[in-house]
Amino acid sequence: MLTKRDLLARTLDVTGCGRVLRAAKAWNGVLVLNFHRIGDSSNSLFDHNLWSATAENFERQIAFLADNFDIIGLADLEDALSQPRGQSVLLTFDDGYRDNFSVAFPILKSHGVPATFFIATGFIDRPSVPVWDELSWMARTTSETTLVANEWLTSPVSLFGADRASGFQQLLRVYRTNSNELLGEYLDFLADALGTGRCPASMAADLWMSWEMLREMRDGGMTFGGHTVTHPILANLSADQQCWEVGECRNRLIDELQLPVEAFSYPNGKASDFNEFTRAALAHHEYRWAFSFSGGYCPPGRSDHFALCRSAIETDVDLSQFRAVTTLPQVFS
Repeated sequence: MLTKRDLLARTLDVTGCGRVLRAAKAWNGVLVLNFHRIGDSSNSLFDHNLWSATAENFERQIAFLADNFDIIGLADLEDALSQPRGQSVLLTFDDGYRDNFSVAFPILKSHGVPATFFIATGFIDRPSVPVWDELSWMARTTSETTLVANEWLTSPVSLFGADRASGFQQLLRVYRTNSNELLGEYLDFLADALGTGRCPASMAADLWMSWEMLREMRDGGMTFGGHTVTHPILANLSADQQCWEVGECRNRLIDELQLPVEAFSYPNGKASDFNEFTRAALAHHEYRWAFSFSGGYCPPGRSDHFALCRSAIETDVDLSQFRAVTTLPQVFS
């Protein structure tokens, strides 16, 4: 069933109002778009919400942006934010999934546009299945239809049929609200309660990019930023732990890529996921920019360089909605 937002996006397309608004430049500043994975999620047991677009739709999205906006690189950000007029789009990717190299990178190169990739360096150094993908794997492979209320979950979780997706989201919320120290205990509990065991480590073998791939992307004009080492919710950590995650990530990127690293994106990226200790760690390690996941766009003169807005392009964003997000981000992003 179409939502009001969907209907409005389609109306912009059908009536031609979208073209008029793009010609009139209905916003000014920098729109930062965030992607995670590119490709076909239909046969994957991992988190389907991480796929931003199929290869075909991503190609169409990039072609549309190149025709209608100024796609900038990270080095252009300061200048773009200082301009009173102009519409710039900065493309970003989080985590370091291998399809960023095998699928997204060739499309970006073919259109001659840059992007910034925020890398969780621990996944590159020691490939493993991340928590969100392991929870999805458990929810999709279990033969249990209900997980009763327990020490972790205050209400039962249905994993039957169409309820499986919402059940997975309930499991994910527990991960996001608990400390790292309890994470292993939580996953072990679910592995036993759902009868799945833990996700086999072998499933991470081809999940992440390698340093060689990242260097090839660097040579192809892409830039990189930090996304921690182990992808924790930073606000759940102590000040010292946050400082290590932020700094060690930057050190590994500089060591391997031989490039300055000035930008960072917060894991999960909601306002509650980082705090004053995170900001202090970023300043200490000489980051200039940090990006949230809160939606919206950055108007000219945006002063808080450690809370720059990004708009998520997620699996439910079709081409009509994508055009609406970029044409009128103050409404759709």
